[in-house]
Amino acid sequence: MAFVILGVTGSIAAYKAVELGSLLVKRGVEVHAVLTSDAQRFITPLALKTVSRNPVIGDLYDEEEGWKPAHVRLADEADLLLIAPATANCIAKLAHGLADDALTCIALALRPLAKTLIAPAMNGKMWHHPATRQNVQTLKSRGIEFIGPEEGLLACGYEGLGRLWGVEQIAGRALELLTECPPRS
Repeated sequence: MAFVILGVTGSIAAYKAVELGSLLVKRGVEVHAVLTSDAQRFITPLALKTVSRNPVIGDLYDEEEGWKPAHVRLADEADLLLIAPATANCIAKLAHGLADDALTCIALALRPLAKTLIAPAMNGKMWHHPATRQNVQTLKSRGIEFIGPEEGLLACGYEGLGRLWGVEQIAGRALELLTECPPRS
C-alpha cells in the first residue's frame, strides 16, 4: 500500500485537506497527516485523524508507540510527501532547509527515493513576490514538483493567482507520482 504524508499548513484552504485525505484513502492510499501549528487554527487534527484512520502529528514532539521519533519514522516510510495547502512561509522554509516543526523536519529527513508534491495556496501578491518565485525555483531544481496555484477569487478578497489547485486534480497527480515510486526496502 502506498504511504503518503499529507502536510497541511496555515492557509484558509486547509479545510480542503480533509477532502484530499479522504479521496486518497478511498483510492487505497495510507495517509498520515501532519499539521503545522498555524494549520491547526483552521482545522482540527480530529478531522484528519477520522478520514485517514491514523494518528495526526501536530507537533514535533508528538510521540507514538516505539522509540523512534514520529517525524523520523514517517520520513523513513513515506513514498510521497504531499503538502496541500503550502504557504509562502512553508515554501521558504523548505527552500532554505529550515526545520523548526514536524513537517519541515520530515521534509529534510525524507527518504531519498520518496517524491514531494507541493500545492501552494496564498495571496496572489505573495505568490508573485520575487522571494517566493526564487524559493519555488530552488525547490524545483531539487526535483520537487508543484501543482498550482490556480486563478480565481481568493479568500483575502482579491482576484488572481493563488487558489489551491482542485482537490481531485491534486489527488490524481499524487496517485500518478505514487506509481513512479520505487518500492520501500
